[in-house]
Amino acid sequence: MREHIDAEDELERDAGAAEHPQYNGINEGSDAQGEDEDENEGGEPSRRKRARANTDGDSRPTGLLLPKVEKRIKTLPRDVDGFIPGSIVRIQLENFLTYDWVEFRPGPHLNMIFGPNGTGKSSIACAICIGLNFNPALLARAPDVGSYVKQDKKKGYTEIELKGAQGKENLVIRRYLQKGNKTAPFMLNGKSASGKEVSARMAELNVQVGNLCTFLPQDRVAEFARMSPPQLLKETERAAGNENLMSWHETLINSGKNLKREQEAMDADREQLRTMEERNANLERDVRRYEERRSLEKKIGLLECVVPIKEYYEARERYRVLKPQQRAALSKLKKIEKRNKPYSDMKKTLEQEVKRREEQREEYKAAAKRKFKQMSGKLEENEKLDGRAEELKSQLDNLKKEERNRQAKIKRLEKSIQDAEEKLANPPETEDLEDLGKQLRELAQENNITRQRQAELQEQQRANIDKGSRCKGEIDQLVRSLQQLDNESHQKLETLKRWDRDTGDVVEWLRKNKHKFRMEIFEPVVLCVSVPKKQYARAVEACFGGSQLRTFVAQCEEDYQLLNRLCVDTPEALGRKARINTWYKVKDESRLPPPPASYDEIRALGFDGYAIDFVDYPEGLRWFLTADVRLHRTAIALSPRVDTQRAMDMAARANGATFIVNNTVNVVSRSKYGQRLAQNQTRDAPPARNFNAPTVDQQLKRDLEQRLAEARTRLKMIEDEEKELSKADKEIQAAHKAYREAHERLNKRKTAVLDARREYEQLQISLNRHRKELLKEQNAEPVDVQRNALKQQLLSLAARRVAILTEYAALVRASIQEQERATRAGLEALQASANKAALEQLCKEQEEEQQQAHTEVMRIHTLFKAAKDESKEKLAITKAKFDEIDEETKEKFQEMEASHEIERKSAEEWEAELQQLREELEMNMHTNGNVVEQYNKRKAEIEALTASIQEREGRMLRIEQGIKAARDNWQPELEKLVQSIGQKFSAAFDRIGCAGEIRIREDEDYDKWAIDIMVKFRDHEKLQLLTGERQSGGERSLTTILYLMSLTEEARAPFSLVDEINQGMDQRAERAVHNSLVEVTCRPDSGQYFLITPKLLPDLNYHERMKILCVNNGEWLPEEKGLGNMMSLVDGFVRARQARGNADA
Repeated sequence: MREHIDAEDELERDAGAAEHPQYNGINEGSDAQGEDEDENEGGEPSRRKRARANTDGDSRPTGLLLPKVEKRIKTLPRDVDGFIPGSIVRIQLENFLTYDWVEFRPGPHLNMIFGPNGTGKSSIACAICIGLNFNPALLARAPDVGSYVKQDKKKGYTEIELKGAQGKENLVIRRYLQKGNKTAPFMLNGKSASGKEVSARMAELNVQVGNLCTFLPQDRVAEFARMSPPQLLKETERAAGNENLMSWHETLINSGKNLKREQEAMDADREQLRTMEERNANLERDVRRYEERRSLEKKIGLLECVVPIKEYYEARERYRVLKPQQRAALSKLKKIEKRNKPYSDMKKTLEQEVKRREEQREEYKAAAKRKFKQMSGKLEENEKLDGRAEELKSQLDNLKKEERNRQAKIKRLEKSIQDAEEKLANPPETEDLEDLGKQLRELAQENNITRQRQAELQEQQRANIDKGSRCKGEIDQLVRSLQQLDNESHQKLETLKRWDRDTGDVVEWLRKNKHKFRMEIFEPVVLCVSVPKKQYARAVEACFGGSQLRTFVAQCEEDYQLLNRLCVDTPEALGRKARINTWYKVKDESRLPPPPASYDEIRALGFDGYAIDFVDYPEGLRWFLTADVRLHRTAIALSPRVDTQRAMDMAARANGATFIVNNTVNVVSRSKYGQRLAQNQTRDAPPARNFNAPTVDQQLKRDLEQRLAEARTRLKMIEDEEKELSKADKEIQAAHKAYREAHERLNKRKTAVLDARREYEQLQISLNRHRKELLKEQNAEPVDVQRNALKQQLLSLAARRVAILTEYAALVRASIQEQERATRAGLEALQASANKAALEQLCKEQEEEQQQAHTEVMRIHTLFKAAKDESKEKLAITKAKFDEIDEETKEKFQEMEASHEIERKSAEEWEAELQQLREELEMNMHTNGNVVEQYNKRKAEIEALTASIQEREGRMLRIEQGIKAARDNWQPELEKLVQSIGQKFSAAFDRIGCAGEIRIREDEDYDKWAIDIMVKFRDHEKLQLLTGERQSGGERSLTTILYLMSLTEEARAPFSLVDEINQGMDQRAERAVHNSLVEVTCRPDSGQYFLITPKLLPDLNYHERMKILCVNNGEWLPEEKGLGNMMSLVDGFVRARQARGNADA
């Protein structure tokens, strides 16, 4: 029994342990770009990627054990000097845009920077953006920092001092700029620093220059209004409210996208799982049948090995039984053969003697047969000589008859020679052939002249016929042309072709191909519609547009599509694509608008009727005339006495209509705005060009009639000429007939002469031949000579026959001798056979005993050899089968061997069982093995997919839990922030007599959550969404500043800036905005705010906490730095005043 080891690899999965992506959180202020890029381009912290946030605002998924990421930076507490960390304490610029050099110190609250246009107010905003390493693209100006160097300078710098945290020094950031160089290095507190370090410090202080809600340059004011509501929500989250709002929102956005992807993948997996399970369910029956078949095949394979081994066992047993039997029989046979050996030797000697005598006898018999054959040859030769002798005798008898015939032939030849000589001596008289030939040549010359005349005449006739045909064709054409001048339809078609060639060509093609269409295709209105009463033609034609007059009308969709395909879309019809108008509309009378008034009503107004009443048209065309042209709604009056106002009222009541009065077209409609009053547009109807029957061109008609008369005159002359030519042709035909008759007579005479000459020559030839034959017969050999020759031949034949008979007698004697010898040898062989028979009779019992022993040996040997061969064959079959079967069948076979199960049944029983299994296998339909392979493979895939779905469900549950946790934190805080901003926003709009609201727009996709700014600037309007196109520039500016003001109290950035936001506002709005801005930004808890404006209204509200920075720029500024500082001048004045007061005291 073979050993085997079943090895299975078990794959274990840890369902509880799932891999999750690591979230590398990046603080809002951190830079996502490289250091070199930051230094060259100016990084924008607001555009950096943010990490996902959990319910705590950390940048990590809820429930996952990941490294905690640093939270968003909150606005730091205000210092004793009133500045919030990150606020701008000082700005110094050199060679920056409009400035040679400037330095100023803004206040911790509202800073109003104003001055004339072009003095450099907006340059301060540019300096803040570039100096703090934010992207210049935020300014919507030059993209390179080198472009901000003053125009006539090569280099400059910006220096901005930011308030540091409590207990720490201020942050002084200087950035060097060089024209034409994209790089701009930094100095941080006097030390060289990279752009990345500067950006990191800006993130720590929560500076948000990239956020339009906190930093709004002049050139980006319009962008705020164009900012999408979802983008506005994100920028608001970054600028105000809970510091975790943005992280929560990004967590919701990313988790929502992940959940959507997981759900889509889940749906796809479930659908795939369902499909795979259905497919495997369909294959289960085939798989069971395949497994049953495999089981039967394995059993059959085992029995196919068992049956031959069992047969081998049985054959081997028979071999073992027969082996001693064979040896015993062989031993017995050898003993008998030894005892009978003397008798056997004598028998062999007699048998050899019999054989020798028989061979001698056969040899003598063969010699006698040869003699007999020679005798037959002699007889045949003698018979041939006898036949030849008879022929010679017959020739002797015929010699007399031949001699008589020869004498008769000599007489006949002599008579023929005599007759021929007489005829040759008197030849017949004949005409001269040269004279006859001359007459024939003269006759042929005369005929050639006649033929030449005939050819010339035929050429004249052909030319005359051609002229006649052309003349008749010209007459027919002229007649048709005159008829067509009177044909109105043709005239219309010709006019249409001059007007629109494509339409005219399609009309002609359509008339020849009507069979291609299921229903009639109506030709254009200009051809198939007429106005019987010509006084209405002008008014009716005014109802049609130019394209309507040239429109082909189909009555079914199929014909409409076919016409367009053949004529418009492809060149199949005309050889080119035509540009024509086609029309089809499903007929629905219920949707057709009725006439504006009844006939009684329009006649009461003075109208003659509707346009549809004054035209003749095919019945199928009515739907086009009413549905598209609206002839049933157009009233016509030739009289000018119609009351136009009443007619207008009638048309207005019908929601608009058209009427024509005295060739004036009135189109009545209602206004789409306001009270929808009736409006009337009038125009003059142009003179009718298509519905008036065209007049005949009389000059053209006269020309055609004159040409027709001339053509008929030419035709008469041609016919007269034809008669003359026919007369000449008849004369030539008569001459031809006379020529043929004379030619025939001369030919007959010539033939007679030639026949006579041919007969004379033939007679001469015959005479010569007869003379030769006569001479031959007269010189023939004599009869006696021939007779002697034949007799001599007969004597020779007789001598030969005597010699043959002598040879034949000698052969007869020799054959008798051979027969005697053969008889003697035969008698001797008979004697030897008799002796052998006597010996066999004497030893019969011994031979029978020996033969029986030999037969028994052969029988046992045959059985023994068959058993041995069978056992070898079965053993070889068994080994071959055993090598073919698989290991499992081998093990089963070895088990049967070990348990002696094979020996319990005979080979026949095992064979019967094998046959039964084969029959069962035949009953089991064959199934492709690939089906089972597919089933098992798909089963494994189903299990893997099921596990994947369960794992995905777990991930989705965790994501949903994370979304719920994040939303539970995010949505209340967002609603709280928006509610706070909205209350302030609505109150600000109420103060200026307008209305405004801030709304949250929710969506299934958290990325589409948005803030909608709804505004209303007029009493009759509804609240409308703020967009970059709907509101005016002033309205957008007002909405923007009010929103930013409302955001100020919630803002987390250390400073905010708006540049010229009041542009486009009226004085009332600007004043209200200014006062509100002062109130909001000058509160003790408000942050630093920069308002840049080119103008100020009088009598505005001011606050002691606000600081006004007036920008003075020009050619007459002092050269000394610091000189002219307003605050220094004020302080100097105050000190001088106090000094004088002290001195006076």
